Amino acid sequence: MTAIAHRYEFVYLFDVTNGNPNGDPDAGNLPRLDPETNCGLVTDVCLKRKIRNFVGLAKEAEPGYEIYMQEKAVLNQQHQRGYAAIEVEPVSKKLPKDKAQAQELTAWMCRNFFDVRTFGAVMTTEVNAGQVRGPVQLGFASSIEPVLPLEVSITRMAVTNDRDVDKERTMGRKHILPYGLYRAHGFVSAKLAERTGFSAADLELLWQSLINMFEHDRSAARGEMAARKLIVFEHESALGNAPAHQLFDAVEVCRVPGEEDRPARSFKDYRVDIAHAAIPQGVRVIEKL
Repeated sequence: MTAIAHRYEFVYLFDVTNGNPNGDPDAGNLPRLDPETNCGLVTDVCLKRKIRNFVGLAKEAEPGYEIYMQEKAVLNQQHQRGYAAIEVEPVSKKLPKDKAQAQELTAWMCRNFFDVRTFGAVMTTEVNAGQVRGPVQLGFASSIEPVLPLEVSITRMAVTNDRDVDKERTMGRKHILPYGLYRAHGFVSAKLAERTGFSAADLELLWQSLINMFEHDRSAARGEMAARKLIVFEHESALGNAPAHQLFDAVEVCRVPGEEDRPARSFKDYRVDIAHAAIPQGVRVIEKL
């Protein structure tokens, strides 16, 4: 596998129409909000989940592309596989005493699980497989403008039991956003990629995941979600040629002139400007989407 030689940052824009992009279980599954600004939030965990799901579909447990953190996975069993591969018996809550064996165990987890070598993992459970700091990190996504959640009444025409046939139909509620455009920032460290084995092929798969993950994540609750822009900053060096915040500041998302006074209802209501003159030497801008 070819190693990556460059540091990357990226700006990722996605939107939702008549859906709930990331419900908050502590607030009755309302769309997550910043209480001070009323801007919508989508957690990094939510975005990583969608990336994992896409990779699982695209690779279908192809060797080297299994997903460590998946639904109903028993993590101790995943770690046990690593111990079996290096032919070492685990000791409760402890790594192998031999440093080389401990490194081999963690390296096996990275080689076999895409999300471990990409995002990292804390695997210090009863069957201890160590810790990995991943080269790819995502921040929370925040909506460009404040959003207004709506509560919509729904009716279920069917009943569960025979005894309920003559009763009134069940009423329920669902929460949606009429529209919201979200912005997230991401980071890829070439130096940390060296430690986990995150390769150029893995990086390309990450870009594919960000572009396509909503196409395979449809549900009634999420409405229509779509990836709109993926702007990548590629540094010439592995350590980087400019601070990340300086690059992010060069991307401005604002309303189309003349539309500022009405609620946004589509991506066409916004424009995305890149201040190329503000990009320092040694950094290349790539628009993946």
